[in-house]
Parts: sequence; C-alpha cells; structure tokens
Amino acid sequence: MSTPQAKTFVKVTVTGLTIDPFTNMPIIILKDEGHKNALPIWIGLIEASSIATELENIELSRPMTHDLLKNIFKNMDVKVAKIEIVDLQDSTFYANIHLKMEGRELVIDSRPSDAIAIALRTDAPIFVSQEVMEKSRKIDLSKETGEGAEEAKQEKWTEILENLSPDDFGKYKM
Repeated sequence: MSTPQAKTFVKVTVTGLTIDPFTNMPIIILKDEGHKNALPIWIGLIEASSIATELENIELSRPMTHDLLKNIFKNMDVKVAKIEIVDLQDSTFYANIHLKMEGRELVIDSRPSDAIAIALRTDAPIFVSQEVMEKSRKIDLSKETGEGAEEAKQEKWTEILENLSPDDFGKYKM
C-alpha cells in the first residue's frame, strides 16, 4: 500500500492587481521567486480594495476587516506563520492560514484573497502547492467555442500573465 505524498509548495509574491478585460473582475497575480510562473486568482472587489490599500501603503482612519484581524492577532500574541494556497477545484481556489499561538500551530481554512490580504499585513510568506500551479494552467479562461479557441485563449493568457511587470498594473483602478 502506498502512502500519500506530501505536497510540494512554491513560494510566491504578489506582483500586482489587474482587471480581467472580459469580466471586469479584479485578478491578483502571484509569481514564483524566479518570475517564471504566474498564478492569476479572480477575487472580489472588496478583497481587491483591501489588498490594493495594503500594496499602496494607504493608511485609513478606521481599520478594515483584515486590519482588524491583524490587530487581534497582535494583541493576542498570535503569529501568522504562512499562508498556503492548497487546492483548486471547479475553478475555486482554497487556502489555509497557519497561525502560531502559545507553541501550537493552528490551520484555518480561508479564501485565498482573505489569506493574501492578511499575509501582506503581517509579512507572512505565501506559498502555492505545485499541484495548484499545474491545475491553474488548465483553467478554461474562455467562453468561446470552436476548435482550438480554448487552447489559443489559454496560451494567450499564459503569455500575458507570465510577462506582466509591476508597471503594467497602474494604480489599482477599482
């Protein structure tokens, strides 16, 4: 009987936010340390606003939800050790937030956008499972039909995302 293999994770950084030109939904772009692979994750407007606020170092007069969580963690002496994007099923990403508290590690299920917003505020590293990176390359990014249309659209998106630079993102128009 074989034992399940441990997942392999790739460290990534947030390289920016952009808008999907087809759906007008925000996309957060994660890239591996060598900037060879890009992972786009479609997120909600509120989460995109929270992430953009942190990326732009904008100070608000009152804390947003992710700032509140950061403050709670700090006051309770809880450290965000890391976040991991662990799965992709039916075009939905799944993440875990790893917390350290009183010598224990807690793993909390989260949406990737919330986990990333918290990681940015707490300087926690972000990891993506290699399996998710591979699955994301197979996401149907097109509603178009016809022979070769889906594959051509995926190749175009892959090329666009892999060649994005921070200058391509503008000022996070939301």
